[in-house]
Amino acid sequence: MVLIMASGCGNPGKERRSPVTAFIGLNHPVQESWTVKLAVTKSGIQREVIDAGHGAEYRTNSGTEQHLDHGIRLTLFDSNGKAKTTITAEKALIHDNQDIEAEGNVTIASEGTVITTEYVKRSAKDKMIRSNRFVTIRRANETIRGEGFETDEALNKYRIFRGSGETFKKQ
Repeated sequence: MVLIMASGCGNPGKERRSPVTAFIGLNHPVQESWTVKLAVTKSGIQREVIDAGHGAEYRTNSGTEQHLDHGIRLTLFDSNGKAKTTITAEKALIHDNQDIEAEGNVTIASEGTVITTEYVKRSAKDKMIRSNRFVTIRRANETIRGEGFETDEALNKYRIFRGSGETFKKQ
């Protein structure tokens, strides 16, 4: 009986190789994960947490993108680390600059204000949430509808484009 063994290992002190990923194209994920949780902190204080059923990282011409789907929940925190606003959607896209686009049955909720639409983009630079789609904003005793809006992350100040609405006064 002859036994032949071969090994493909090299000396780790002398050989440092990166994984070969040249065959991965722009339309194929570099990596995938299921039951994803991404946390962003600043100076040790939690700023946002993103939960998703599935995530895939793609290469783009300018860097990478994170594609999230199977139910998205983005929780935004205030400067003290207290949960302030929640965004839920069917899927999301996180760009290299940390801008986040959410799409499909999007709901944004914060302290009695609920915004529903089909698409939003949250800018990491100015911390504003925007959409150019039909939107409904509900607060106690008022409903506002319109085509397009922008708001701060806490939903304290918002602007509706091409809006209509109704308000109810207690007698």
